[in-house]
Amino acid sequence: MEKQIRARDIKLIPIGNSKGVRISKALLQKYGLNNSLLLEETDRGLLLRKKDENKLSWEDTYKAMADEKENWDDFDTTLLDGLEDEDFGY
Repeated sequence: MEKQIRARDIKLIPIGNSKGVRISKALLQKYGLNNSLLLEETDRGLLLRKKDENKLSWEDTYKAMADEKENWDDFDTTLLDGLEDEDFGY
């Protein structure tokens, strides 16, 4: 099934010294949009999309990794896998 791209004609509205767009309540609900969006510049123009709320920051990622209490006892084994003797032409 081919995805249909829907286009809407919208107007920029003044917001202080800036301009903005209005997004209908139906579209906000349909796509689960809340208070903030991600504005992405692409080759074809601007793309507004939902922010990935589940994306962890570097700090959160570090904390999550520390909480895992991984066993790194065999780490040295992978360091000595024989590749240290190879000549990669550097």
